[in-house]
This record gives sequence, structure tokens and C-alpha cells, in this order.
Amino acid sequence: MKKTYVTSMPNHIGAFLKASKCFSELGVNITRVSYNKAVDSHTLFIDAEGTENQLSKADAELQKIGYLQSDTNKTSVVLIEFCLPDIPGSVTNVLELINEFSFNISYISSQENGTDYQYFKMGLYVEDYDKISEFLKEAEKLCKVRVIDYNSSERVYDNSIFYNTYVMGLSRVMGLSEEVRRELLVHVNLAMQTLDEQGLSPYRTFDSISKFAELLGASKGRNFNPRISTHKIADNTEIILIEPPCGSNTIIIKSNEKMLFIDSGYACYKEEMLEIFKKLIPDFDNMEKTVLITHADVDHCGLLSIFDKVITSTKTALCLKNEYIGKNGYREENPLHRPYINICKILTSYETINPDKLLPMWNDIEKPTAPLTQIGFFDFEELHFEVYEGKGGHLPGEIVLIDYSKHIAITGDIYINTHGLTKEQAEYNQYAPILMTSVDTNAKLCLEERKAIMERLGVGNWQIFGAHGFKKDYSVSL
Repeated sequence: MKKTYVTSMPNHIGAFLKASKCFSELGVNITRVSYNKAVDSHTLFIDAEGTENQLSKADAELQKIGYLQSDTNKTSVVLIEFCLPDIPGSVTNVLELINEFSFNISYISSQENGTDYQYFKMGLYVEDYDKISEFLKEAEKLCKVRVIDYNSSERVYDNSIFYNTYVMGLSRVMGLSEEVRRELLVHVNLAMQTLDEQGLSPYRTFDSISKFAELLGASKGRNFNPRISTHKIADNTEIILIEPPCGSNTIIIKSNEKMLFIDSGYACYKEEMLEIFKKLIPDFDNMEKTVLITHADVDHCGLLSIFDKVITSTKTALCLKNEYIGKNGYREENPLHRPYINICKILTSYETINPDKLLPMWNDIEKPTAPLTQIGFFDFEELHFEVYEGKGGHLPGEIVLIDYSKHIAITGDIYINTHGLTKEQAEYNQYAPILMTSVDTNAKLCLEERKAIMERLGVGNWQIFGAHGFKKDYSVSL
């Protein structure tokens, strides 16, 4: 049995030794340790493995010596910049105001800059956000005041409760419950440690996660405004392309009054997407709903719970089944991708799908040798697709659908129209490569797959629907 401990240790010699002895005396094996004083001078993450009884005793021992963090600790540090006249004693009034509000100062920094003003940066321990708001109103009567986000500070400051503060901020942005906060905290640390070992600054990691969460949150509710377009395919067939600011596109194929959905976006936009579906399809609530998934990424599988049938490749079905029973999916099997994917699942409220809904339709190639291999066919009313499995450059189980008679290709994430991204989509697409080091399992192989798709398109005018960005018009001549 494995467990992650988020411990709060005194910042002095022998603190980790004391915790280590606690585990060793109980026969518990430490499998991972993460500590970065520049980020947080007290928080240490420990992954431990032992029996349920051993870990239960370890809980009690760590609690006894005061090393386990309390979930009730809501204290945070706010970094504030005061613009003060560069004269003796100018900071006194600010310090007196801080004293009146009984705030403790965890950090202070000031330096003359050749002007008539100095900028004092102070980190204040805060337990009541209403109280800090009142403080800021009073401080603005004395001087110009600015609350600084930690990413904007020139130097790292001592924030012994950084992780809790940071994760609480992410939770507020996405409206997450207390129950998932600790799990999110652990995965944020794993992301930092993984990228730190790649030589990347931990603050770049935290900044990227924050921006990712802010983008997700900024598109919620009334601000969810996907680009929606309709494309004529045949006499009785059209494709509706729904492009949200964050996450994969959703394609709706309407043919002979029947509907097929392809990919489904993030779970956090469930209510927003349902509202759109109901506007586009008046009988949506009463119809049987079928979705086809191009591959098993989080941003393609977020809404699977609203569908009656989920068509997949065999490998994609296996991945989704593994997630359902608590095993790693394909992304989590990659150590570089695992922390980001777990963060993404928590922030977007991802839910696994009951395997009973899955319909694996083709016999996948266990170990494909070509970048693209035909594995079968898929007919839907007027459309007749050849189905190709990729070699796993983006993700194992990925499929591409090509209708040679109607000249359309549905390419998932193997090929997307990067020049057809909206400003919001382009900004969103920046952050996954930073946090995973690459969105592809094998970038070189994915390039070969993209080339193979284009080589398979025959003479004519093609409409290519990727999973991000607008439709690509592509012409092949003799």
C-alpha cells in the first residue's frame, strides 16, 4: 500500500532524520522525497510504502511530533508593495498600520531606485481575507499599494505555507471542493519535482499551472463562447464544428437526421456544452447519444458520461477501462506526463467512464510498424470511412478517419490546423507542452504520422477536421 505524506517540518538540522526514523522503526519504505527550500522552507513531500497497519501507525507518530499538515490551516501569505516617499521614517506609518491589524511580517525588501520613492515589498501572514481587504483600504490612504502575485516578485521570499496557499488559489479559480485539495497539492508538487529534474525553474511550473487554471476558469459560464461553424459535406450531411477556448473540439455529424458526436471536450464545461447541444439539436434529451473518441486524452473524454454509447479503438477502450478501475492510463504511464494529467483531471473534474458503455469497433494492431495502418471501416449514413490507427506518436490507440468519396478527414490530435486556432486556443495550447515537456508521446513519430495522413489524401479538394482549431481546406492536384 502506498501513501503520500505532506509534512510540515521545522526548518532546522535533523528534521528529516526525525521523520525518517519514524518510518524505518515501523518498517515503512520511503519511495520518494521532494523538498525545495526556495519554494517552501517547511513543506516536505514523502511517498511511503507499507501495510495498511504500518501506515496507520506512521500517521499517528507523525501527528504526535507535529509533522502532519492540518487541513484546517487556512493561513496564507500576501505579498504587498508599498510606494513610499524616499525620506527617513516613511515606512513607520505602514508598520504601525500592520501592527494595528496584528499581521505578522514574513518577508520585507526595499531598495532605492534613483527616484523620490522607494518600493517596499512585504509578505504578510493573513488568516482572514476580509481583514486584508480592510487593511488595503486603510493603506491606500497612506500611499500607493499593489498586491503582487508571487510569480511577479523579483526574488523568492520565505513562505513556509506556499503549497497550501497556492493550491487554495487554484481551487477557488475552478470552484473545487475541499476533498480534492490535498490530492491536487500532491500532484502540483510532483509536477514541480519532475520538471525541476529536467532543469526547469519550479516557478515556471507554478506559473504555467496557474495560467492553465485561469484560462479554464475564465471560460466558464457566460464566458464560454466557443466558435461554432457548419460545413456542408453531402446532400443530406453536414458537420457542426464546436471549438471551445480550452480543450478539444467536438464534432457533430448530422446525416439523414441522425447524429454522431466525435470527441467531447473537458468535463468542467459539461453544463455549457449541454446548453449548446440542446440549442443545436432540439430533441437532444430524448435521442440515443453516440460518441466516437479519436484517442483517450482528458480533453477528449470529459463528457463521456452523457452518452449512451462510446465508440473507440481497442487500445483506447483498454485505457479507459484501466482508468475506471484505478490503474494508470497511457498518459500516466509516462513519468513526464503523469503529474500534469493528474492536475488536469482534478482541475477539470474528470470522471471515468463505465466500461459497459464502451464499443471497441476494430482489431487494433498490437505493435504497428507503419506510422498509419488501416484497421477497418466505419459507416455512418452517407459517410464511409476508412479507419487508420497511428503508431502512438501522440497517444496509443489514436485513430484517423478518411472518407475518400466525400473528401473529408477526421484526424484527432495527430494533425490540427495550427494556423486556424483562435487567440484563446493558441494561448491554451502553450501550457501543456511546458508541463508535459511535449504533448506527444513521441514527437518525431507524430511528425511521421502527420506526413502519412497527407500522403494518403487523393486528388481533390479536402476538408480536414482536426481536434483543435478550424477546419483545414486542402487541395491535392495531379
